[in-house]
Amino acid sequence: MIKSYSAMIEKISCLKGSAMSIAVAQDSEVLEAAYKASAVAGVQPVLFGNAREIDRIKKEIGYTGECKTIDEPDDSAATMAAVKSVHDGEADVLMKGLVNTSCYLRAVLDKDNGLRSGRMLSHLAAFEIPGRGRMLFVSDGGFNIAPDLEEKKTILKNALCALRKMGYAKPNVAVLTANEQVNEKAIATVHADAIASAGDAGEFGDCVIEGPIAFDVAISKEAARHKRIESKITGDVDLILTPTIEVGNVLGKCLSCLVGAKMSGVVLGASAPIVLTSRSEDAESKLNSILLASCCI
Repeated sequence: MIKSYSAMIEKISCLKGSAMSIAVAQDSEVLEAAYKASAVAGVQPVLFGNAREIDRIKKEIGYTGECKTIDEPDDSAATMAAVKSVHDGEADVLMKGLVNTSCYLRAVLDKDNGLRSGRMLSHLAAFEIPGRGRMLFVSDGGFNIAPDLEEKKTILKNALCALRKMGYAKPNVAVLTANEQVNEKAIATVHADAIASAGDAGEFGDCVIEGPIAFDVAISKEAARHKRIESKITGDVDLILTPTIEVGNVLGKCLSCLVGAKMSGVVLGASAPIVLTSRSEDAESKLNSILLASCCI
């Protein structure tokens, strides 16, 4: 079971790395992250974009690792080519470089050469929290805005599939709400109760799912005792399923900004893992996302 980013590096190294196509790679943070991923975990980057700019930036940051560069100055064409390389099995992971998200996703969803799988796309974030001793995964705080019950089930299935690839044989899942009472006026609690019941019936495979459950009870055994709530997962939660994108987004930023958690994210549900980081994220965050995606292959 992967409990840290260093454990991710170890797993990827044991698998002799992975190949990663980067769409519009002429970005210093992206190239620095790709270089580090190559150096520490053997990830093999293939760079699509303006070759002259890529070479200039590589010299600026001291990129000395071996990599293949495909010269395509047009952003849209470079993105399509990067996606097609993954579609054709030439790479295992797709990463977004200095390209607009809409252009990137348009290529991902292309009917002929994209990465459609028939499943809904969803976002999985991974947090290494100081002092916790294990990773905390959150979905979906970056892609689906207000999923309905069936969409939440798909998001959960995508996340559980990823966790199992990372060695979580029986993940503990908290279906997050404001409190533990089912209230017809609070649709998140109704959904949480239905998902927990489906989990008990075996719909999601071997895992423990509890919901509705508030964040304090999910994370703190003391909070559960104080509120007199019996829980099999409190304090040992692996995955939090959030009711809306706002909840997941705020939770993730609180963990990063207030407690110094190391964060990464990957888009699941396509035919290959997709790294979709913000252009403003630093190289370390981008590196962590490359590691997470490579562990989800």
